Amino acid sequence: MNLSRRGFFKATGAALATSLAFELSSRSEALAAEPASDWKLVNTEEYTNICCYCSGGCGVICSTRDGELVNLEGDPDHPINQGGLCPKGASMSQLRNIVDPATHETIKNTNRKTKPMVRRPGKSEWEPIGWDEAASEIARWVKDTRDATFEEKAGDIVVNRCPGIASLGGSQQNSEEEYLINKMMRSLGVIAIDNQARV
Repeated sequence: MNLSRRGFFKATGAALATSLAFELSSRSEALAAEPASDWKLVNTEEYTNICCYCSGGCGVICSTRDGELVNLEGDPDHPINQGGLCPKGASMSQLRNIVDPATHETIKNTNRKTKPMVRRPGKSEWEPIGWDEAASEIARWVKDTRDATFEEKAGDIVVNRCPGIASLGGSQQNSEEEYLINKMMRSLGVIAIDNQARV
């Protein structure tokens, strides 16, 4: 077949015009189809979040319907994971929902803890406590540990340090949160301060 440059452009233009005319004249149901009512993400609200497992800080999109988590996937706009998730991150929804082995239905995770739990000294069982009680107990343990291990001087040098407490920040916090955590730890005299993002 002997096709000149001019003939190639004419044939290409004719093919384009024909396909465009066909698309405009036909009323395809695929272009105007409503999603099926049983489609997984119908009537959901999407929220961006951060994976809770490691120091990577991967972005996830959580889809909810009526306050219930129905889907979790990687955020393609997140600069760290660009939509991908590792196996742990992809199964993060199982913190809330699991599949019942008998019925293969999605049910709430019966092992999920929604209240602070404490195991008292000498006991083998965990007991639920209120959030205010948990905050008060944590504050008391921090104060007792600081008072017991605080060093004002090392020899003749003033050090004002607390070697009995350490702080490990998480990489999911932003710079401002890490700044406040660092200031709080320094005000207690903590010198063992690190961040998971560095690891």
